Amino acid sequence: MTPRLSLPRPVRDWIGRVRKVATVGGGGSPSDKYSTRDTARPEGGRRTAPGSAPAAIRQWPLVGVLGGTLLGLLVTLGNFRIGLLIVGGALVAAAALRAWLPEVGMLAVRSRATDIVTYGLLGLTIVLLTLMAQPKPWLEVPFFNDVLRFSAG
Repeated sequence: MTPRLSLPRPVRDWIGRVRKVATVGGGGSPSDKYSTRDTARPEGGRRTAPGSAPAAIRQWPLVGVLGGTLLGLLVTLGNFRIGLLIVGGALVAAAALRAWLPEVGMLAVRSRATDIVTYGLLGLTIVLLTLMAQPKPWLEVPFFNDVLRFSAG
Protein backbone atom coordinates (compact mmCIF):
# COMPACT_ATOMS: atom_id res chain seq x y z
CA MET A 1 0.00 0.00 0.00
CA THR A 2 1.38 3.41 -0.96
CA PRO A 3 1.18 6.21 1.57
CA ARG A 4 -1.11 9.17 0.70
CA LEU A 5 0.48 12.54 0.23
CA SER A 6 -1.08 14.98 2.65
CA LEU A 7 -1.18 18.71 2.02
CA PRO A 8 -0.48 21.13 4.83
CA ARG A 9 -3.58 22.28 6.72
CA PRO A 10 -3.52 25.94 5.44
CA VAL A 11 -3.45 24.71 1.84
CA ARG A 12 -6.34 22.29 2.48
CA ASP A 13 -8.36 25.08 4.12
CA TRP A 14 -7.71 27.41 1.19
CA ILE A 15 -8.78 24.74 -1.33
CA GLY A 16 -11.97 24.16 0.67
CA ARG A 17 -12.80 27.87 0.62
CA VAL A 18 -12.18 28.09 -3.14
CA ARG A 19 -14.43 25.09 -3.80
CA LYS A 20 -17.14 26.57 -1.60
CA VAL A 21 -17.10 29.91 -3.45
CA ALA A 22 -16.91 28.25 -6.87
CA THR A 23 -20.13 26.31 -6.36
CA VAL A 24 -23.37 28.12 -7.21
CA GLY A 25 -25.03 29.32 -4.03
CA GLY A 26 -21.91 28.21 -2.19
CA GLY A 27 -22.37 30.16 0.90
CA GLY A 28 -20.61 32.20 3.43
CA SER A 29 -17.72 33.82 1.62
CA PRO A 30 -17.58 37.64 1.36
CA SER A 31 -16.80 37.38 -2.35
CA ASP A 32 -20.13 35.58 -2.85
CA LYS A 33 -21.96 38.61 -1.56
CA TYR A 34 -20.58 40.81 -4.36
CA SER A 35 -20.40 38.38 -7.29
CA THR A 36 -22.45 39.17 -10.39
CA ARG A 37 -25.29 36.74 -10.98
CA ASP A 38 -26.88 38.34 -14.04
CA THR A 39 -26.65 41.44 -16.19
CA ALA A 40 -29.47 43.89 -16.73
CA ARG A 41 -30.89 44.34 -20.19
CA PRO A 42 -30.45 47.79 -21.72
CA GLU A 43 -33.54 49.97 -21.54
CA GLY A 44 -35.68 49.35 -24.61
CA GLY A 45 -34.07 45.96 -25.22
CA ARG A 46 -37.29 43.96 -25.00
CA ARG A 47 -38.96 42.33 -28.02
CA THR A 48 -40.76 44.57 -30.50
CA ALA A 49 -43.37 41.89 -31.28
CA PRO A 50 -44.91 38.99 -29.34
CA GLY A 51 -42.86 35.85 -28.73
CA SER A 52 -45.01 33.86 -31.17
CA ALA A 53 -43.80 36.02 -34.10
CA PRO A 54 -40.79 34.88 -36.15
CA ALA A 55 -37.40 36.15 -34.97
CA ALA A 56 -37.03 38.56 -37.91
CA ILE A 57 -40.33 40.24 -37.00
CA ARG A 58 -39.45 40.39 -33.29
CA GLN A 59 -36.16 42.12 -34.10
CA TRP A 60 -37.28 44.25 -37.07
CA PRO A 61 -35.27 47.38 -36.10
CA LEU A 62 -32.00 45.43 -36.06
CA VAL A 63 -32.91 43.50 -39.22
CA GLY A 64 -33.72 46.79 -40.98
CA VAL A 65 -30.42 48.42 -40.02
CA LEU A 66 -28.41 45.31 -40.96
CA GLY A 67 -30.34 45.04 -44.24
CA GLY A 68 -29.58 48.67 -45.07
CA THR A 69 -25.90 48.14 -44.25
CA LEU A 70 -25.75 45.01 -46.42
CA LEU A 71 -27.47 46.84 -49.28
CA GLY A 72 -24.97 49.69 -48.96
CA LEU A 73 -22.02 47.28 -49.03
CA LEU A 74 -23.40 45.59 -52.15
CA VAL A 75 -23.93 48.97 -53.86
CA THR A 76 -20.34 49.87 -52.90
CA LEU A 77 -19.14 47.23 -55.36
CA GLY A 78 -20.57 49.35 -58.17
CA ASN A 79 -20.34 52.91 -56.83
CA PHE A 80 -18.43 53.33 -53.59
CA ARG A 81 -19.78 56.79 -52.78
CA ILE A 82 -23.47 55.91 -53.04
CA GLY A 83 -22.93 52.62 -51.19
CA LEU A 84 -21.14 54.26 -48.28
CA LEU A 85 -23.82 56.95 -48.07
CA ILE A 86 -26.36 54.13 -47.67
CA VAL A 87 -24.23 52.53 -44.92
CA GLY A 88 -23.95 55.87 -43.09
CA GLY A 89 -27.67 56.46 -43.56
CA ALA A 90 -28.42 53.05 -42.03
CA LEU A 91 -26.45 54.01 -38.90
CA VAL A 92 -28.18 57.39 -38.69
CA ALA A 93 -31.50 55.51 -39.04
CA ALA A 94 -30.40 53.25 -36.17
CA ALA A 95 -29.85 56.34 -34.01
CA ALA A 96 -33.29 57.67 -34.98
CA LEU A 97 -34.99 54.33 -34.22
CA ARG A 98 -33.22 54.13 -30.87
CA ALA A 99 -34.32 57.68 -30.04
CA TRP A 100 -37.99 57.40 -31.02
CA LEU A 101 -39.07 53.80 -30.42
CA PRO A 102 -39.63 52.59 -26.86
CA GLU A 103 -38.57 48.99 -27.69
CA VAL A 104 -35.94 48.19 -30.32
CA GLY A 105 -34.92 44.65 -29.39
CA MET A 106 -31.28 43.77 -29.97
CA LEU A 107 -30.57 47.20 -31.46
CA ALA A 108 -30.36 48.32 -27.83
CA VAL A 109 -26.81 47.54 -26.73
CA ARG A 110 -26.08 50.13 -24.04
CA SER A 111 -28.11 52.91 -22.48
CA ARG A 112 -30.41 54.84 -24.80
CA ALA A 113 -28.24 57.99 -24.78
CA THR A 114 -25.01 56.08 -25.44
CA ASP A 115 -26.59 54.14 -28.32
CA ILE A 116 -27.98 57.30 -29.93
CA VAL A 117 -24.65 59.14 -29.70
CA THR A 118 -22.63 56.12 -30.91
CA TYR A 119 -24.86 55.25 -33.87
CA GLY A 120 -25.33 58.90 -34.81
CA LEU A 121 -21.65 59.88 -34.67
CA LEU A 122 -20.52 56.80 -36.59
CA GLY A 123 -23.20 57.33 -39.24
CA LEU A 124 -22.49 61.05 -39.65
CA THR A 125 -18.74 60.42 -39.77
CA ILE A 126 -19.16 57.86 -42.55
CA VAL A 127 -21.43 60.24 -44.49
CA LEU A 128 -19.07 63.24 -44.12
CA LEU A 129 -15.95 61.25 -45.02
CA THR A 130 -17.75 59.80 -48.04
CA LEU A 131 -18.78 63.27 -49.21
CA MET A 132 -15.15 64.46 -48.93
CA ALA A 133 -13.60 61.38 -50.59
CA GLN A 134 -11.36 61.81 -53.63
CA PRO A 135 -11.57 61.97 -56.64
CA LYS A 136 -13.95 64.88 -57.20
CA PRO A 137 -15.28 65.33 -53.65
CA TRP A 138 -18.92 66.37 -53.29
CA LEU A 139 -18.05 68.44 -50.21
CA GLU A 140 -15.03 70.75 -49.92
CA VAL A 141 -13.92 71.84 -46.45
CA PRO A 142 -11.27 74.60 -46.73
CA PHE A 143 -10.06 73.96 -43.17
CA PHE A 144 -8.92 70.47 -44.14
CA ASN A 145 -7.04 71.80 -47.16
CA ASP A 146 -5.07 74.12 -44.86
CA VAL A 147 -4.32 71.30 -42.42
CA LEU A 148 -3.13 69.05 -45.23
CA ARG A 149 -0.95 71.78 -46.72
CA PHE A 150 0.79 72.40 -43.37
CA SER A 151 1.16 68.71 -42.54
CA ALA A 152 2.40 67.52 -45.95
CA GLY A 153 5.22 70.05 -45.97
